[in-house]
Amino acid sequence: MRELQFSAMVNQFQPGIFTALNDKKEEMIQAGKRVFNLSVGTPDFAPAPHVMEALTEACKDPENYKYALADLPELLEAVQYRYAHRFGVEIQTDEIMSVYGSQEGMAHIGMALCDPGDTILVPNPGYPLFEMSGIMAGANVEYYEIREENGYLPDLKNIPGEVLERTKYMVVSYPLNPVCVCAPDHFYEELIAFAKEHHIVIIHDNAYSDIIFTREQGRSFLSFDGAKEVGVEFYSLSKSYNLTGARISFVVGNKAIVEKFKTLRSQIDYGIFLPIQKAAIAALTGPDDFIEKQRQEYAKRNCALCGGLRRIGWNVPDSQGTMFVWAKIPKGYASSFDFCMQLVEKTGLLVTPGSAFGSAGEGYIRMALVVDLPVIGEILEVLEKSGMF
Repeated sequence: MRELQFSAMVNQFQPGIFTALNDKKEEMIQAGKRVFNLSVGTPDFAPAPHVMEALTEACKDPENYKYALADLPELLEAVQYRYAHRFGVEIQTDEIMSVYGSQEGMAHIGMALCDPGDTILVPNPGYPLFEMSGIMAGANVEYYEIREENGYLPDLKNIPGEVLERTKYMVVSYPLNPVCVCAPDHFYEELIAFAKEHHIVIIHDNAYSDIIFTREQGRSFLSFDGAKEVGVEFYSLSKSYNLTGARISFVVGNKAIVEKFKTLRSQIDYGIFLPIQKAAIAALTGPDDFIEKQRQEYAKRNCALCGGLRRIGWNVPDSQGTMFVWAKIPKGYASSFDFCMQLVEKTGLLVTPGSAFGSAGEGYIRMALVVDLPVIGEILEVLEKSGMF
């Protein structure tokens, strides 16, 4: 039999860093050692009771197991309500569509916007899936570096003109995973003007607008004049509502992009499972008090972890937003991966090397705020006794 030949695209892919980290975690556990896993951003909070009840009740109806085919009108109205109530933004129903989580939606949206050989712009460091949206479409991926000295904001004026001429869309996300900063309002105004000038679509990933620590509430990209003219926003229920496994997110904004993306996705799926839609409606239209309580708990964890690390000699700045902390590795280590391996071997603390998020992430690590305050206290005690700091 002739040897199997796989596509050039899939042959680019390598097992992710999280596979290596999980293997290390299992190795440590098998050796009888305790592991504090701060590597993956899965919320440790439960969904709100009214959301779980809506899902449970919907699952009792046999009719809800048929193809959905489209978003329920009530679901689109719930997104309208959420954007008006939470962000003060008026959205029309033909400016909204659901996807199976932002991960799936981001992976496919490039196919609706790019031809093979087109160019996209993504942040470095940034969430790895951003570049995948271009790779899946056969596009070229260019990177705009975001540096600590520039507040982790893109230097729009210094992106080469020849790159901009080829660029179909630019992925932006604030608060940004992994660097944990928020963008000031003036940045969005500049970004929209920049997109209009260079005829570039903006795709804004808005996963963490409910988990910020620098102001009372995060913003939507669509809150700013002209945003709908140049782009769309992914709005996820995973982190705000602790529905990571339910896989539901929304693409909201430019009507033409939403319409064309719907056409693409009609070829590959039959709509979100109806009980999930019912749960999303309950989440989007229900009380928000638990979201604020969670934000306050994340803020306490942020202060406890970062402040405690500074106390023992690791100069880690407080996170501005997201459910993560971004930190420079101490001096004396060959790489962020080397530091992570030594850290888990000596202390049991498992974190993610910054190099997993791009070349500009080398020299940093990311920690997830997914354990409660008593466990953070235990982590700090172990780290202090380790002598690594």
